[in-house]
Amino acid sequence: MLAILLALAAAALVAPLWVRALGRNAFYVLALVPLGGLVWVAANWGSTQRVRLTWAPSIEMNIDLRFDSLAAIMSTLVLGIGALILCYCARYFEDDEPRLGVFAAEMVGFAGAMFGLVTSDNMLLLFVFWEVTTVLSFLLVGHNAEQANSRRAAIQALLVTAAGGLAMLVGLIILGETNHSYLLSDLLARAQPPHGLAVNVAVVLILIGALSKSAVVPLHFWLPGAMAAPTPVSAYLHAAAMVKAGVYLVARLAPVFAENPVWHPLVLTLGVASMLLAGLRSLEVVDLKLVLAFGTVSQLGFLIVLVGIGTPDAALAGVAMIVAHALFKACLFMVVGIIDHGAGTRDLRRLSGLGRRAPVLCGIAILAALSMAGIPPLVGFVGKESALGAILDADTLAGPARAALAVGVVLGSMLTVGYSIRFVWGAFADKNGVARPTAHGAHRVRRVSDYATESTGSTTDSGDVLHSLDDGGWHPPSALFLAAPAVLAVTGVAAGLAAPGTDRLLSPYAETFSEDLLSSLSLWHGFTVPLALTVAIIAGGVALFQLRDRLRDPARPRLGNADRAYDAALRGMDQLSLRMTGAVQRGSLPLSQATILGTLIILPTVLLAIGTRTGVQLRLWDSPLQAVIGGILIAMALGATVLRNRLASVLVVGVTGYGCGVIFALHGAPDLALTQFLVETLTLVIFVLVLRAFPAEIEAGRATPFKARRAVLAALVGAAVTVLGAFAVAARTAEPIWHRIPDAAYQFGGGKNAVNVLLVDVRAWDTLGEISVLVVAATGVASLVFRHRRFGSAPRAADSPNYDPDLVSWLPAGRLVDRADRSMVMQITTRLVFPTIMVLSVYFFFSGHNAPGGGFAGGLTAGLALTLRYLAGGRYELGEALPVDAGHLLGAGLTLAAGTAVSSLFFGAPPLSSAIFEVTLPLLGHVKLVTALIFDLGVYLIVVGLVLDVLRSLGARLDSELAASEKTSATVGSGK
Repeated sequence: MLAILLALAAAALVAPLWVRALGRNAFYVLALVPLGGLVWVAANWGSTQRVRLTWAPSIEMNIDLRFDSLAAIMSTLVLGIGALILCYCARYFEDDEPRLGVFAAEMVGFAGAMFGLVTSDNMLLLFVFWEVTTVLSFLLVGHNAEQANSRRAAIQALLVTAAGGLAMLVGLIILGETNHSYLLSDLLARAQPPHGLAVNVAVVLILIGALSKSAVVPLHFWLPGAMAAPTPVSAYLHAAAMVKAGVYLVARLAPVFAENPVWHPLVLTLGVASMLLAGLRSLEVVDLKLVLAFGTVSQLGFLIVLVGIGTPDAALAGVAMIVAHALFKACLFMVVGIIDHGAGTRDLRRLSGLGRRAPVLCGIAILAALSMAGIPPLVGFVGKESALGAILDADTLAGPARAALAVGVVLGSMLTVGYSIRFVWGAFADKNGVARPTAHGAHRVRRVSDYATESTGSTTDSGDVLHSLDDGGWHPPSALFLAAPAVLAVTGVAAGLAAPGTDRLLSPYAETFSEDLLSSLSLWHGFTVPLALTVAIIAGGVALFQLRDRLRDPARPRLGNADRAYDAALRGMDQLSLRMTGAVQRGSLPLSQATILGTLIILPTVLLAIGTRTGVQLRLWDSPLQAVIGGILIAMALGATVLRNRLASVLVVGVTGYGCGVIFALHGAPDLALTQFLVETLTLVIFVLVLRAFPAEIEAGRATPFKARRAVLAALVGAAVTVLGAFAVAARTAEPIWHRIPDAAYQFGGGKNAVNVLLVDVRAWDTLGEISVLVVAATGVASLVFRHRRFGSAPRAADSPNYDPDLVSWLPAGRLVDRADRSMVMQITTRLVFPTIMVLSVYFFFSGHNAPGGGFAGGLTAGLALTLRYLAGGRYELGEALPVDAGHLLGAGLTLAAGTAVSSLFFGAPPLSSAIFEVTLPLLGHVKLVTALIFDLGVYLIVVGLVLDVLRSLGARLDSELAASEKTSATVGSGK
């Protein structure tokens, strides 16, 4: 299984290269990959295979795959039909099709995602593959991105299925925590299914995800809209793959939850509603692709009903219909693609006489349509007759419910027969008043529209015709173009004729239910009630076809318009968000801050007041020195509120930061103290750089007078944070984890500095997220300043027009600083101190695993060294100190950190796990190297790149703008 997934992933990666080299014929090569997976599935049919790769066991995120009877059935459809669709693509597209290589990669990737979904045993892994199919379907549906309706359809499908997926994720987590296991196999092996309110909520949420994916009413409207996708996408995703994901999930969970009180009301009611509503719509629309799309929604409702009943007989009929539906619906979608290719239209009002011009294509379509209508001896009849019998014998349903369900399914099946006849008639029959395609003078017809359009004219199927087929004629398809749908049509016949063999292949899934399987798949069960119902269904379907004109009212759809409801919902959400934003974000910074701080005061304190309270023990200080530092901090904080000089305000705020660092040091946390000192120093420098562009004093007109409300709010925030912190410390009942951290850091991380080991090993995922935020922040700051170009090295001294290489200076760019701003003492001191600071930076980096320091502290120290060079030598000195692109440093650091996180997986170890190497070298002696050092190097480079980017954007860039402004002012002044 894992090999199949990796092979499909590899094929998706190289697909663009193959398409570039071989053109559209590369699809034949790509088809060999799922075909090889199908061979493995056939070889292991009837067995149970498991794969387990431990990744993050503490959060149940392991790669658990399980191949059983249901997975075998679904894998056959995913891989087998996927291979045929790829072969079909080789003749459907032209070599000059835009983005054909990307399309091929997405199709193969989708096959891999679906295979992973149906073989996942871990529910969280299943969700990952579930969302991958959502993203890939978004890309495939929106393949023709230049068309507005394609973009709309892709976004619509993404919003509906992704929202359902998020609801399903919550349900899976509730179910996993309730069951104390996230494995589906553990859930299915339980003697008694889980129950309770939490389980009921989980079932509802999971069903929302499943029903949205399978386009069941009322979440069905995205599937007809998704007909904007190229026809191969419709034939695969919307017939055999994506829409089957929800049906598969219902079938997988039915043995456990079929008797849950919320299961049947949701599954059966919505399933029957889908059959009826979408079936009626199939008799109204005039686009052949839309006829199949609404028919798919109708059939998906039927499948949901069968697999959701929860009896073995219904389960057998359900998987039989899943197979039948995939065969005939994928075949019919491909037939529509061939018609669109050859005739240039899919409008059934514009097609006439095609059955005589394309008899082979017509025969293929008739076989598939007969299976869709449930006519013997095709597999659709076998499945539908078994379904009727299973519904009539479903002892899990009450008598009235069983009768209502049977009536609904019979009516829905009549509609299926009606739109099946209408499809064949609309595509191939002779119609009066419609120009017929001729073989004479036929030429290659380019697809004029690979998207669904629904006419709102007032015509009927058989009345006056608004349009006629263009005079271009009919282009007959090649044998290779017909091969894929022909294989599916013939397979549908063979599966029906060989019903006992089909039964042996499909019945193992039905036998997983606790009850005994009583029925079997067969072409002939005798003169039974299901047979009588089948005759009635066929007769009723023919009658509905005859009455199709009375059912269709294009000016006013009888069932409303789901797209309008979708648009109205989006407009309502937009208006709600605008009103909420307007209420809380009025452009006033004090109001926004007051809202945030008020929430901080009210919400936690109210919850604390009504919740459990524990005794709080406080002492003012451990030593009188802490009281002195606290007094200084209070004085500086008060001073920051009254000072009008901007620089003085920043300095006193900085003193509060240094005071916190001293308190950290007094409490025995040298790492925190060192980091606090370095961060505070760098922050002061950045503030000073920004404040250069502002007046030194706050203007009298902009000074804010004392406001009691703000003072009260500030006091309440301070009190709330203090009280919450005190209660949080007092609420601890277990042994603090920090008691174990030093030993664990040395045993598992190989370091004595527990803080650094936590950052680069134990809690490295947090660090990886934080440094990713740093990279984003650096990019954001630079993008605000560099509007036209993001990256680039800092300018060097030689780039200045005033550079003289013959002049000697302590700093290469020192002579370029204006004499009024130049300090010889600072330049000399910088030249002497800079190497020392850089050596200290390297020392912090290497010693951090066992002593205070680390990549973050070392990077900050190097950043301060660069800041010193900049302050002494100006903007050109940055290029002399570090002539590299800041963006390259950021990218290299993030690559090293992320690469370290992933590389351990290739050695069978958890992500970010460290390996320890100890060697004895000449001169150096005993050397102990931990691979977490590479992760720390990534942190080091990111911090240095961040500082360099800030110095370039807020320093060098601002310097150049100020210089240009001064030059302009001088020029204007001299002109006056």
